[in-house]
Amino acid sequence: MHIYLHSDLWDKDFDRHVERTKDRPLARGDISVPQALAFLGILLSGGLGVLVTLNAESVVVGMMSMPLVVCYPLMKRYTNWPQLFLGLTFNWGALVGYTAAYSSEASVLSLLADPSSQPFSEAVFTTMSSGSIAHAVPLYCAGVCWTLVYDTLYGYQDRKDDVRIG
Repeated sequence: MHIYLHSDLWDKDFDRHVERTKDRPLARGDISVPQALAFLGILLSGGLGVLVTLNAESVVVGMMSMPLVVCYPLMKRYTNWPQLFLGLTFNWGALVGYTAAYSSEASVLSLLADPSSQPFSEAVFTTMSSGSIAHAVPLYCAGVCWTLVYDTLYGYQDRKDDVRIG
């Protein structure tokens, strides 16, 4: 959800002129940018709260998604493949979920609570070097392909408005 809210913040001025999106709360003016940013902060904080309860590898993999999350809304302006970037971003959870299920049991919180149990860097690099995440790559790629299909169809609805507003 935070991916879409983040995108809505960037696109609110365009969304006002697109039939399908003109009634979104930001585009309509029902909520302000500071309110949307506060809500985004709450969502990101909640996501981080969940993430840090997972094992160390999952935290690292989860944090690696942030450049994609930040860049995705801009891809509509600078590339003809925003659906690819959405797919790469939105399906990252497959990688995090796999590492959460199949990597070391040491969570970041447990490592911080008892640093003598295993150094954080050792926990991360031991599990990452095992190659376990490679097993999730086909699922991730399939999700990216699925997103390419459905988001292309979804975005195609806006073609007339997109041409009209440039």
